[in-house]
Amino acid sequence: MELSTTRLVLFILLAVSGIAQSFDIPIAKFGGVPNSDITQALTNAWREACSSATASKIVIPGGTYRMKAVDMRGPCKAPIELYVDGTIIAPPNPRDVGDEWQWVKVEYVDYFTLSGSGVFDGQGAMAWKNNDCGTNSNCARTPMNFGFNFVKHGVVRSVTSKDSKNFNVNVLGCQNFTFDGFKIVAPGNSINTDGIHMGRSNGVRILNTSISTGDDCISIGDGSVHTTIYNVKCGPGHGISVGSLGKYTTEAPVEGLVVKNVTFSNTDNGLRIKTWPSAPGTSPISNLHYEDITMINVRNPIIIDQEYCPWNQCNKKNPSKIRISNVSFKNIRGTSLTKEGVNLICSSGAPCQQVKLGDIDLKFNGTPAVAVCRNVRPTVVGRAPPCVAA
Repeated sequence: MELSTTRLVLFILLAVSGIAQSFDIPIAKFGGVPNSDITQALTNAWREACSSATASKIVIPGGTYRMKAVDMRGPCKAPIELYVDGTIIAPPNPRDVGDEWQWVKVEYVDYFTLSGSGVFDGQGAMAWKNNDCGTNSNCARTPMNFGFNFVKHGVVRSVTSKDSKNFNVNVLGCQNFTFDGFKIVAPGNSINTDGIHMGRSNGVRILNTSISTGDDCISIGDGSVHTTIYNVKCGPGHGISVGSLGKYTTEAPVEGLVVKNVTFSNTDNGLRIKTWPSAPGTSPISNLHYEDITMINVRNPIIIDQEYCPWNQCNKKNPSKIRISNVSFKNIRGTSLTKEGVNLICSSGAPCQQVKLGDIDLKFNGTPAVAVCRNVRPTVVGRAPPCVAA
């Protein structure tokens, strides 16, 4: 028998309503109470949520909790939200975390949300003190606060990542992943504590976010496409970086980046693109657009560095093989701590193409900063410092 139009519409509405509803899973159900270790409780709550055919919400209320490494792994049957209002504390000794890579790991999950006003405190001071990775290629690994691996349709909203032992967040192989109202807090001398690092991901959005750290606020690795960074505050830190790239032949291209309405305060760099010289990688970097940026006492506000070689880990005998093209810098204003507010040092082997400078107003000690250029002829639109040879 055919359903009437009214009954059919009602059936669809009821079905959609059923999908949208979720049921709560209190962490206390599994013994997770304040001032206790909730490692097993969260593992058990995740197991229940992941096996549910109905959307679910794991709830960790206010209070302080201890937790070792947790791996929240899919695939799961329905959307899951992890709602945290409490403060979750990692062991201070990296060896006690239980995973040398990532403390809080979410992987192979579709439709995941992390929300609330909670704080994930990595207690990184011991790890920073003992970090010798700049001089020791065999240094001990220390865990990141978060790893989001192969997640589709993810959201991180309003929570705080504090004092990670390593990167705060790593995003790998994700699709349609949004950070909104996220906060990252670490001192400026915390070693290797990149705010958000991404790679091999499509459609990452970082919105309305504040990042204070000891390394790149945001670092964009190989295979990152269609990335949006909007209304972000960065500082202290090393700025927003594409790269470093070119070190490996297996790297994938970086394409489609929009950075808009961002403020850098007291950072080493502002907008940076970096590739290795004397390295085999050739994957291109293209379609990067930076607009409406404020620099407050930034050492290197705009920098393309195709001779990137930290700690003398390489030589500069051969130029970078990576081509950088279609890059625009528009409406960049503020103060530079160096006279060279714009550094465009491109590769002699693959000169930069289609670089545009528009409405660049950077001051050094009250006078206009200059632009230093090599192996690039930028197009100037409106006001911008003229290029001088490097």
